[in-house]
Amino acid sequence: MSQQSPNGQTPTPVSGVDDGAHRRLRPRPLVQPPVDPAYATAFGRPEGVSGAFATRDVPVPSVQSAPPPPESLATAFGRQGSSELLQRPPQPVSEPDPDIDPVFWGDKPAGDPWRDPASGAVIGPPAVGEDPPGEPERKQEPGPQLSIPELLFGRRVKPTALTALVLVALLVGAAGGLVGWLIGRAGNPLTDSTVTLAEVTEGKERPAGSISDIAKRVTPSVVSIEFKGANVAGVGSGVVIESGGYILTNDHVVAPAAQDSSAKLSAVFTDGTRAQARVVGRDPKTDLAVIKVEVTNPTVLQFGNSDELQVGDSVIAIGSPLQLSNTVTEGIVSALHRPVTAAGENGGPQVTYDAIQTDAAINPGNSGGALVDSRGALVGINSSIRTETGGSVGLGFAISGNQARKISQELIRSGQVKHADMNVNVKSVSAETSEGAQVQNVPAGGAAAAAGIQEGDVITKVGNRMVRNAAELVVAVREHEIGQTVQVTLARQGRELKLDVTLKSD
Repeated sequence: MSQQSPNGQTPTPVSGVDDGAHRRLRPRPLVQPPVDPAYATAFGRPEGVSGAFATRDVPVPSVQSAPPPPESLATAFGRQGSSELLQRPPQPVSEPDPDIDPVFWGDKPAGDPWRDPASGAVIGPPAVGEDPPGEPERKQEPGPQLSIPELLFGRRVKPTALTALVLVALLVGAAGGLVGWLIGRAGNPLTDSTVTLAEVTEGKERPAGSISDIAKRVTPSVVSIEFKGANVAGVGSGVVIESGGYILTNDHVVAPAAQDSSAKLSAVFTDGTRAQARVVGRDPKTDLAVIKVEVTNPTVLQFGNSDELQVGDSVIAIGSPLQLSNTVTEGIVSALHRPVTAAGENGGPQVTYDAIQTDAAINPGNSGGALVDSRGALVGINSSIRTETGGSVGLGFAISGNQARKISQELIRSGQVKHADMNVNVKSVSAETSEGAQVQNVPAGGAAAAAGIQEGDVITKVGNRMVRNAAELVVAVREHEIGQTVQVTLARQGRELKLDVTLKSD
């Protein structure tokens, strides 16, 4: 039977030969590259073998096996006296032991989804089965508890025996403590535990006028003055001299803060109260200044009469030396009317004042603090020390209280102060018989020129005060008022002259 195409036509044979048979297409010729002789030797069939596997009668070249292991390895890892292999042959199936629980797959495969891969997924029962029906629930009753004797000794003990044991333990402990106490006493013969030191029954007597009494009354009126700015910082002292919050101090204490606009000035009282301070007025020539704080009811220190002081009188210095506030030191008046000079702040006028010398310990930070007498009255403002080491050596100087009172009052009233002046330049000189202030030049229009003082004159006395150097001439003149006429004693060409000089303002 012949086949036709869907369109009714007889198909043409592909091979070119229409013999009526239905044949497949011939395979296309393949290009087979030559086989590498080395690969043919390694992977080809053995000689004489045409199939896929070699028959038993075909000799197979022997393969050289690995050399036997060393005796040490065979001894360490080989079997000792047994030829049993790791892979055991299958054992004959025997009847199951009824005493051994069967494994979970012991049922038929069709009924066990774990053993039948073709079975459907089945959700099994919970892992913990329910209690068999009818079995009552059992409750655990607490067992008998052990007593202390049973816990300690493992069995019951009679109360009398236990009491006797406790008494024996107490006796052994007391005996051990007694022995230890005796050994301790014998070990250090220098100690005695029975000693009780005697003590006084009454406190220390502090009569009125004692150092403690004065310090208690005066210290609240002395403050620490602190200034801190971008480039300056320091601590000084000050004294409250008026209930309105006016504080007297040294000019060199407030000068850095007054010259630096970024600096803040503050006063710290003994009770810790801190108040911002403002500069009321300054007098660089006498190293005095007044500042003001806004506080209520401050403790005010009253002035005493410094002219009544005598060498040897007791004085007390109070201030904040080395930033140690509320420090009290005690000493005596070492000298009076000691002229002291110092360089001015930042090229300012020279500082000159009539000082009270004291051996009370004064250190940096005491500046501006109080020097009080035995009654607690203010007789000086601590200002400077004489030292070669930087610390106190018992040579401290305070501006006299009378001069400080006069200048501070003027600063509070007007913010500035003027001093009496002769308007003459002098230098200190000394000879075998006398010493004084020699005139270097006499500016025209001054008080000295109007009185007839000439260059080369040596001034030795102003009023009733002796003049032994240039600094003493300045303080002697400043003791008087502006416009006051004072008698001046001088030496000119070997003769002593006395001239009346009417002082003018500086």
